[in-house]
Amino acid sequence: MLHMIKLSVGPRDVAQLAAVQAARLASEPPLRAWTRMIPKRAAEVCDGGSIYWVVAGFVRVRQRVLAIEDAEWDDGRRAAALVLDPELVPVAARPTKPFQGWRYLKPEDAPRDVGGDGGDVMGLEALPAGLRAALAEACLI
Repeated sequence: MLHMIKLSVGPRDVAQLAAVQAARLASEPPLRAWTRMIPKRAAEVCDGGSIYWVVAGFVRVRQRVLAIEDAEWDDGRRAAALVLDPELVPVAARPTKPFQGWRYLKPEDAPRDVGGDGGDVMGLEALPAGLRAALAEACLI
């Protein structure tokens, strides 16, 4: 098993990422994330791996990768479509510097899951939405 990590470009928080994905899933199932580079280790990622999303500078959630399909952009260039489980699983927030594309992430280096199973939610996601918004407006997160 192997994971991937990728920046979520556009959404400012997990709720906005969830809304974008819900709209995408409703209009064109199954849910896919697109990327230019085709993973050479796709079989390992599809064997129980997840994509960890960096949202607003922090790894915040993950989604299981169900399949990786060869695809192409509208202009005919090759691409990869990562078929994702729609469930966003919260993980322990961890700051991450910006990078292009995606990277592989070893299971031992991946943030642990939090919340959802009765566990305590930790980090920025545990703060009330209003407080998170105020901190973001003050450029503190």
